Amino acid sequence: MLLAFLDESHNKRSYWMVGLLCPEDTARPLTAALDAVCAEAASKYPVSPEAELHGYELFHGEGDWANIAPLVRARIGIYHDALRAVAQFPVEILIRGVDIPRLRTRYAYPDHPHSVVLAHLLERVDERAEHHYGQLAMVLADEVDGADHHRRNLWRFQRHATDGYRSRQLTQIVDTIHFAPSHASRLLQAADLIAFLHQRRMARVGYSGPADRANDAIWSNVDHLVAHHHCWLP
Repeated sequence: MLLAFLDESHNKRSYWMVGLLCPEDTARPLTAALDAVCAEAASKYPVSPEAELHGYELFHGEGDWANIAPLVRARIGIYHDALRAVAQFPVEILIRGVDIPRLRTRYAYPDHPHSVVLAHLLERVDERAEHHYGQLAMVLADEVDGADHHRRNLWRFQRHATDGYRSRQLTQIVDTIHFAPSHASRLLQAADLIAFLHQRRMARVGYSGPADRANDAIWSNVDHLVAHHHCWLP
């Protein structure tokens, strides 16, 4: 069984969603590796070993990381360590996005960007599960508003097909989308770290300041894991 952990990140221009594809026998050791990152951080700084690896909060020193807000290098180092941990395992990253202004310009009554990008990402998860892994896939996602709507859409995609020019019946994804709080899942946290950093980098394409170089350095840990990347320009 292939496990697909989904999380999103967005700004006013772009809506992105990341799928972290994880073979089932990788889930527990990857969770343990991320636990170890937090345990190591807790041994050095006033942070709980159960702290959530949340991209925005870790970058900005908020939430579980508020006590080390002034320690920028420490927080960046922890982000590095978490993505290095992910890179130790045979996982893949799928990334889909949509240009929000163009979506709203093209359609009088556009679907919410989340629904659009989720459908595109589910297509790629299903396709990758079939042609690369030869396995069924289960989808787990961070809690969002409108979860029932997304479940109903998947039910329809499994029995009929997705919409759009690359319409596909989702035959490899089993059951439904399982929504869970990210604080309870290290693997959803890994997807969040990747999604947040990716969105941050895409929003600053063309810039080359110290923050951009730091972003690129952190991203270099997982860049080779990206098996699919596309932003739809309606």
